[in-house]
Amino acid sequence: MDLARLVAGWPGDPALVVLRAGEGPAQVVATLGDLEAQRPWASVSKLAVALAVGAEVDAGRVRYEDAAGPPGATVAHLLSHSSGLGLEAGDHRRPVGTRRVYSNVGIDLVAEALAPAEGPARWIADRVLGPLGLGTSGLVGRPAAGIRGSTRDLARLAAAFVDQSLLAPATHARIAAPYLPELDGVVPGFGRFVPCPWGLGPELHGDKQHWMAGWPARALGHFGRSGALVLVDPVHQVAVAATSTVPFGSWAVAGWPAWLGQIRSGALEA
Repeated sequence: MDLARLVAGWPGDPALVVLRAGEGPAQVVATLGDLEAQRPWASVSKLAVALAVGAEVDAGRVRYEDAAGPPGATVAHLLSHSSGLGLEAGDHRRPVGTRRVYSNVGIDLVAEALAPAEGPARWIADRVLGPLGLGTSGLVGRPAAGIRGSTRDLARLAAAFVDQSLLAPATHARIAAPYLPELDGVVPGFGRFVPCPWGLGPELHGDKQHWMAGWPARALGHFGRSGALVLVDPVHQVAVAATSTVPFGSWAVAGWPAWLGQIRSGALEA
């Protein structure tokens, strides 16, 4: 697969890894760029938080139905951006479970509530980064957007959603299932969608016509302001992990749908 040709027009020096699983674990089928450079994952960090919470669920230390955040909200509400909290602390609040409002502070609240005394960075390292072998990556800022690491490590994070080996099968399924699927909401940078499905951490494609165009309805993933992304097709077990040297902008809104659709088609033919 000629990734340089498929993503021609991606500004700066992007790095990409394309994965596909067959009879065994996900394998790399194509790469592009410097896979070892340390780059910010930005909001793709939320996928690591989702897996860390899943590890707590598997250990019996928390349930998705446990109260968390504003009155009436649960861990599931916070992870799925349906708690009513705004983007940041102090922003306008809505009633719980009435709209999908993208919330950094909601993800931070989950991590801070479940992390041990050593803090969220140690918690994410112990629950996710260490078990997945992401040795060059770590949380250096807020849990919602603070992981910095290599593209190779980001690909290993993506593989965890393909292989579904880190958590119990039921927990992986719960993370990837729509939570309050009827809610409408806004995907930052792409606009309002009715409905706007989301899982317990990852965004779900559903019928949205946006950056996941050309991927199946069950596709899941996340992107960040840094231009990083993870996109997973759990049906055909294909995934893309990418980092960028140019922050998210109009170039991504215009280019990602075509580029990512072509990459998926190429992976299926590989």
